[in-house]
Amino acid sequence: MTIHELANNPTLDEQVRLIENVTYAAMDGEALHMSILAPWTQRFPQQYQTTPRPLIVFVQGSSWRTPTLGEEIPQLVQFVHAGYIVATVQHRSSIDGHPFPAFLQDVKTAIRFLRANAKKYAINPHQVAIWGTSSGANAAMLVGLTGNDPRYKVDLYQDQSDAVDAVVSCFAPMDVANTFEYDANVPGNKLLQYCLLGSDASKWTEIERQMSPLYQVKDGQNYPPFLLFHGDADKVVPYEQMERMYMRLKDNGNKVEAYRVKGANHERDFWSPTIYNTVQKFLDDQFK
Repeated sequence: MTIHELANNPTLDEQVRLIENVTYAAMDGEALHMSILAPWTQRFPQQYQTTPRPLIVFVQGSSWRTPTLGEEIPQLVQFVHAGYIVATVQHRSSIDGHPFPAFLQDVKTAIRFLRANAKKYAINPHQVAIWGTSSGANAAMLVGLTGNDPRYKVDLYQDQSDAVDAVVSCFAPMDVANTFEYDANVPGNKLLQYCLLGSDASKWTEIERQMSPLYQVKDGQNYPPFLLFHGDADKVVPYEQMERMYMRLKDNGNKVEAYRVKGANHERDFWSPTIYNTVQKFLDDQFK
């Protein structure tokens, strides 16, 4: 009989913990959740000391409905191996009676919750990035451009900041009105406009501008570094919006990098190891 021998792992190296369904707020009687990816040592604070890590707040695209928390978790694990804490967050759904700015208020509340609980989750509260896809990237861009804006701050965790130190955007609607025009023939397009922008169509133009990162850049204002990606075959959000956003930020003197993903549609064939590696390098440059 041959019994092989392996060494144990007393420091729990490379082990990742998934903390599911963390309730970070209740808005309009509705519980809001996030899932957190942390080193396994975070589970045993009496035995292990986990050095605080930079935080990535991830917002999955959902057409401004409630995001699916687990969509990107298999890929986000690699960022924990690279030295980050990752929180993927939900927000209220526009089609369930929560128009703008509900989703933005919720994401900002999640950031403040995480800062308030930084010690518990081994987070460095001074190194916070936000990363979103599609409508989640729209939220991420708005978070980056409206740090601590009182228009979007609710009563929860008011002693904490919702400003971020870096922004990653994947195929974001940068011009909301233009996006709805681009998708005019998509079933449900008009219903989503009513749910997201409200029943008074006379107010849509102003609300769409408030929701459009392209029109929220203030001349001469400093913003965190931005990393932008967009597929040039995107059939949901026009690729040209990213180019316009890139030039707006660059002309304003802000730090921004942009990548065109050749031949990529919305989600689907957009993703690759190169995307994730580029995101990690960008964040490492900011935080390490």
